[in-house]
Amino acid sequence: ALPTFGVIPQFAASSGISLGWLPNFNPAKLLHGEQYLAIKSPIPTEGNFVNETRLLEVLDKGKAASITTIVYTKDIATGNVIFENQITVFIRGAGGFGGKRSGRDRGAATAVNAPPKRQADAVIEEKTSASQAALYRLSGDYNPLHIDPSFAAIGGFDQPILHGLCFMGIAGKHVLQSFGAYKDIKVRFSGVVFPGETLVTEMWKTGNRVIFSTKTKERGTTVLAAAAVTLVDTNAMAKL
Repeated sequence: ALPTFGVIPQFAASSGISLGWLPNFNPAKLLHGEQYLAIKSPIPTEGNFVNETRLLEVLDKGKAASITTIVYTKDIATGNVIFENQITVFIRGAGGFGGKRSGRDRGAATAVNAPPKRQADAVIEEKTSASQAALYRLSGDYNPLHIDPSFAAIGGFDQPILHGLCFMGIAGKHVLQSFGAYKDIKVRFSGVVFPGETLVTEMWKTGNRVIFSTKTKERGTTVLAAAAVTLVDTNAMAKL
């Protein structure tokens, strides 16, 4: 399986947390802000998983609320943690409740990952299909923002937008193709992608990490920023 498969088993757990306690909560105003995935154990080809979920951080950004949850996906048979996900969402219009504005350092999950000021070591382009969002719904993300034009309009969009985890997965595939396996990946969703647009992923290798940035070719909009993976230590693996 691709490493980014790890965002799929946790989805129902993380999206199932109620946010109705936030002031002025409107699901149409929710946007995916950041995602951190760590692959903790080899991905099994079959098995049964259980998710353990909790709120990790709640921040008041003034005009918006920032909510981070953490999900541990475990193999029921062995008890091993297979995936750890940290999911940050922004709810526009739900801030101003008097909470803290800045979060704590969570290592790779909050790293800045500024690209080096040099030419990228690798660049890959890939065009998404017009039906990309409809297909990605089959993974279990049924948010109408990605399929219903009227719901997207409430959120301030001219048309439905592509799931963040979908184009994160495409960019993660680009990194895998260029530099090999990795044990974690972190991205910030800095812009939206419309189905049918072309993604351009630029990558810079720095030690055991690959910093990357993804933009849309048609609009030149950066859609993934502060993004990086930590590569698997192939030398250590060879010694096993």
